[in-house]
Amino acid sequence: MSELPFAATTPISVGRVGLRARDAKALADFYSAVVGLEQMEADGETITLGAKGRPLLVIEGDKAAKPDDPRSAGLFHTAFLLPSRADLGRWIDFAAERQIPVTGASDHLVSEALYLNDPEGNGIEIYADRPKSQWQWDGNSVAMATQRMDVAGVRGAVPAGDAGWRGAPDNTIVGHVHLRVGDPRAAEAWWQTTLGFDTVAKYGAQAVFLSTGGYHHHIGANSWQSAGAGKRDDGRTGLAWVELQSSSGQAGRYEDPWGTVISMAPKQPG
Repeated sequence: MSELPFAATTPISVGRVGLRARDAKALADFYSAVVGLEQMEADGETITLGAKGRPLLVIEGDKAAKPDDPRSAGLFHTAFLLPSRADLGRWIDFAAERQIPVTGASDHLVSEALYLNDPEGNGIEIYADRPKSQWQWDGNSVAMATQRMDVAGVRGAVPAGDAGWRGAPDNTIVGHVHLRVGDPRAAEAWWQTTLGFDTVAKYGAQAVFLSTGGYHHHIGANSWQSAGAGKRDDGRTGLAWVELQSSSGQAGRYEDPWGTVISMAPKQPG
């Protein structure tokens, strides 16, 4: 059995992500069929999905919602972290066989990642971390980049005769959430002062990456599409909330400068 990824063992990590959807069932079916999440619970228009009993995604249906505006503050992508490189290779084999469209395949030095979009336009990352012993740090800054993924190498990590992709494996988690913001500097200040996150990387003035406990990032915040964006419109689809989990038992509800709801809950065992 795989180990729980390092990202989940830090003082604060990502627990669940909430999405608002015009068609909750169709979106839930997509995350089941493509990402491999299991539907754990349905309560009216709210559907909870996860991996081997671990809840990761909550889809809240709102048929009257307006479509998400990609130029506004909101979700850039939800990043599902698989326990191993072989798991990522299994998903790539599955995606190739099913002809699932992807928007990118990148080597970020600390991780390897595939990107795609769900039917309502929400970004998705499916990734695997490299061993943290291989991450390169310069003081408090970690080296990250966007290079071409060695797809053949990742697929080659799957053992010969392997049973292949059988849905999101045990210990799959939401490793990080990447947000669209109006000003990454304001986002950085908020995450540092309100929740005690550390800045670990920046891409110029347009993106910042933050974490706790020495992870490469639990939160990304960029203005690539959303520079100058103001408060979010609650009547649109897309990101509803992000739940963080704290090993100290901290709990609370917060809103970032753009009205994105960030909740904190005690970490769950395992």
